[in-house]
Amino acid sequence: MRNPFKNIGPGALIAAAFIGPGTVTVCTLAGVQFGYGLLWAMTLSIVATVILQETAARIGLVSGKGLSQVLREQLPDGILRKLILGLVLAAIVVGNAAYEGGNISGGVLGLQALGNDGIIDLKGFQLNGYSLLIGAVAFVLLYIGNYKVLEKVFLVLVILMSLSFVITAILTGPDLFDLLKNAFIPGVPEGSLLMIIALVGTTVVPYNLFLHASLVNQKWKDKRELPAARKDTIIAVVLGGIVSMCIIIAAAAINGSTVDGAVGLAQSLEPLYGEAARYCIGLGLFAAGITSAITAPLAGAYVAQGCLNLGGNQQSKPFQATWMLILFTGVLLATFGIKPIAIIQFAQIANGILLPVIAGILIWLANRSNFLGSHKNSTLKNAISLVILIITLILGGKVILTVIGSL
Repeated sequence: MRNPFKNIGPGALIAAAFIGPGTVTVCTLAGVQFGYGLLWAMTLSIVATVILQETAARIGLVSGKGLSQVLREQLPDGILRKLILGLVLAAIVVGNAAYEGGNISGGVLGLQALGNDGIIDLKGFQLNGYSLLIGAVAFVLLYIGNYKVLEKVFLVLVILMSLSFVITAILTGPDLFDLLKNAFIPGVPEGSLLMIIALVGTTVVPYNLFLHASLVNQKWKDKRELPAARKDTIIAVVLGGIVSMCIIIAAAAINGSTVDGAVGLAQSLEPLYGEAARYCIGLGLFAAGITSAITAPLAGAYVAQGCLNLGGNQQSKPFQATWMLILFTGVLLATFGIKPIAIIQFAQIANGILLPVIAGILIWLANRSNFLGSHKNSTLKNAISLVILIITLILGGKVILTVIGSL
């Protein structure tokens, strides 16, 4: 009997990576405040993410190298290369360390939505046991350092997350015609512009590009397997987008409420649709948190390895030291409830600059015949990529202006 999961590759990890606690929160707020009205923004996000991720995966598979290593080798030697690699290190490694506490905290909130708060009292000193548990699970999986193990674990978690939010959306009994109309016909309700930007920004994530280019070589070794890698990317990103849409759909059932996140959504839906809604959202948020808690340190380690030319594999000391630092930082922040505001603001600015820079570099690399040969971009892909580049410029500019305005 043919195994339907045989050709599943790193797409599952990428889908899990962009559906983190932040995405769950943004989608919840979009549904509560605007109903189905912004589903089209998720459709746009899916298209943009498919194009960028496919380009990153193609570059990774054809070159046999991670994206940060490709940048170090392909960019002309000089100040520009140093600036770009420094920006990548700052945005991905420092940024992921700052955001890791939020990833773990999201998983904790999911578990707390299921019942117990997980607080451990040690002679008056309180610790969050759930954050330690999530950190320990992430540590074990990353320490094993086996791609096939990660692939299987993430496949299970993505299925759990998908079923959780899809079932929740079905429970609310959405109007299918209204749903399809809003998914494909753009509309900008009053006061929704910032939310549209947030929906696209939480889906098109810079560190996923680096993670994908590195992981694709763990699954496939021959450029003739590009069609399989492309299919894996499309299926995974579309599935991830559907999950995000389902969160919006579920939240739209309580349109006009003051719900401020996924836990509030679970509490609001339970009286209407029973305990099943709370359990589904709790499990979905837990899966979103723990998958992002694993992929963020992994991406940071790949980036540091390529930018600093450290060499080695997932078992090398520098690689392990990088992901351990990011993971331990996140556990510390989540366990003690620390919010490193200044570091997060720095990371947001760095990511705001990095997104259009990397999108532009991907287009440049994807058009180099001496680099990709016959696998370079087609005219259609270039046209779509240029539109996406403009979108990333708007996104990046908005993030930078928002952070500067809050200082």
